[in-house]
This record gives sequence, C-alpha cells and structure tokens, in this order.
Amino acid sequence: MSRLSAQPDVPRSDVIIAKWLFIMCAMVFAMVVLGGVTRLTHSGLSMVNWHPVSGWLPPMDEAAWLAEFENYKQYPEYQEMNKGMDLAGFKGIFWFEFTHRLWGRIIGIAFLLPFLFFLIKGWVRKDMMPRLLLMFVLGGLQGVLGWFMVKSGLVEIPDVSQYRLTAHLSAAMLIYGYMFWVALGLLYPRRHDFGISGADRLWGGALIIVCWVSLTLVSGGFVAGLDAGFLYNTFPLMEDRLMPLEAYELSPVYLNFFEHPVTVQFNHRTLAELLFFVVLFFWFRTRTFGLHERTRFVANGLMTMICIQVGLGIATLLLVVPVSVAATHQAGAVVLLTFALWNLHEFRRPD
Repeated sequence: MSRLSAQPDVPRSDVIIAKWLFIMCAMVFAMVVLGGVTRLTHSGLSMVNWHPVSGWLPPMDEAAWLAEFENYKQYPEYQEMNKGMDLAGFKGIFWFEFTHRLWGRIIGIAFLLPFLFFLIKGWVRKDMMPRLLLMFVLGGLQGVLGWFMVKSGLVEIPDVSQYRLTAHLSAAMLIYGYMFWVALGLLYPRRHDFGISGADRLWGGALIIVCWVSLTLVSGGFVAGLDAGFLYNTFPLMEDRLMPLEAYELSPVYLNFFEHPVTVQFNHRTLAELLFFVVLFFWFRTRTFGLHERTRFVANGLMTMICIQVGLGIATLLLVVPVSVAATHQAGAVVLLTFALWNLHEFRRPD
C-alpha cells in the first residue's frame, strides 16, 4: 500500500482534490527551483516590464528581440554590469526570467480551471471553499510581489532588495506549505492513534522543527539576496574562527541579521547546524516508540533529508556557489520543509 494512500472512508472527491493539490505543490516546487536558478544566473532583471495579461509570448522575431534588448540597455544592470553584452548573451538571461514568469501563469491556470470544475461538480465542501480561495488569492499576490521585487533592482543599484527577495521566497514557501498541509488533511482527516504512552509529546518537537526549518529557509533568502555565500568558503570554521571578527559590527545590532553579509552567512550556517542536532534528537526520540509504518517512514525521511541538505549546504559553500549545486541546495530546502510539515501532521494533536 502506498504511504500516500488515503485513510478508509475518505470521499473520492477529497482524494481527487488532494492529488490535485499535490500536483500544484510539485509545480510550485519547480517554480522555486527555477527562481533560484534565475537568481544564480543573474537573469532576474532581464525583463524590465511586466505585462500580467499580455506577457504570455516571448519576442517573436528579430525586431522584437532588438526592442526588448534596447529596453534592457536603459537600466543600470546593463550599464554597470553587462556593458557590451550582445543579443545572444541577452537571450541567454532573458529565457530564464521569461520561463519563470510564464510558469507562474501556468500555475494560475492549473489551479483555476480544476477548481472551477470541482466547484461545478459539487466536490468542494463548504469548509474547503475559503482555503482554496485563499490559495488562489495568495498566488495572485505572489505575482505582484515578484514584480515588486524586480522593481527594486531597476534603480541605481542593479540588484534586487534582499528584503523583497526573501519575502518573495517566503511567500512561495507559505503557499507551498499551506497547499501541502490542506492536501494531507484531506487524505488523513483523522490522526493515527498511536496508543503509546508519551508519543503525543512528540508533537511539540515536530512543531519546533517546522519553525526552525522555516527560519533557516528565511535566513537562506537573505544569504541569496546579499550574495553572502561567496564569503568565507570554508567549513566548519570561517577562516580559522568560529565567528568572524566582522560579524555583528553594524549598529543598531538588528541590522546585522538583514544587511551584513558576513553575519547573515554566519547565522544561516549556525541555524542549519543546530537544526541538524534538533532533528537528530527528535529522531532518536521516535526510535523509542513503536510508531505506525507511515509515521516511521516520515520520521526517517526527515532525518535522511537533513543529512542530505547539510551536505548540500557545505558543498555549495566549499565549491563557491556553483549554479547546479546551489539550486539543488534550494530544492533540498523545499523537500526538507515538506518532510517537516508531514512529520508535524503525523504527530498533530488529536481533534
């Protein structure tokens, strides 16, 4: 039996909607990875205009390409960083950003059309309607937030704001996590009865892990936004020190968490290292209970994924942020969040 099989007596309509939401999660996952590649290849500012309705097609002939390129030349990224770039080079960065925006539109259609179909069929329960509408609204706002982020890089400094980039990433993960949680609730409306003294106390640890993974992921957004991964490419020490001398040198102190690249990298590394031990401790706790097969699978998956993710983070650092490894590290963060949420759902308090 598949570990994602629904519980007995779950309505067929709920199973279908859950599977649809899992497909939507997969599409958002691809969107996050594509967004990471767009950032890593410095392609995000190649499209200087936003046409939400008419922006489905790329330039269709040479004249259109040249016009798009001329628009790009008017902005600081070309003038300060890519002066002399030819049309072929422009196309190389344009396609990443265009595909990222196009995929966002496709996600919107892939959500709206099935939702309307389920509505017509009468499969959407009253309690589900607000949740699905919220998902759709959040998706639309995410597109607006993406353009708000891009606009921050079309000014004097040709780089997007780390605040807006992190907000854009965090919003994507919020949408992903919410859809995944709702889908799990449709498949498993009742928590498995462990029937084991003390197992219920694992809920608190599972919640801490979700919060810690989320915080580490947000800190990773600031690492990306400040290009902090290109500093101190050593591990486990940062140039022979546990904490660099430059860390926390800004005043007021709170600015260091968001605007000081060295501090941001140090914080991200520290959060990730501590998260590993938190998950390890939780996993050892679960070993003392005879858990349900699915619950055991999820706990083991969480432990496996934190090991892989830490390894990817170290590799990204030591290899000085190659696109392929860094993008895989970002994908790993989404998978880790997935297991953390699923783990919390398994250990959630009974209704």
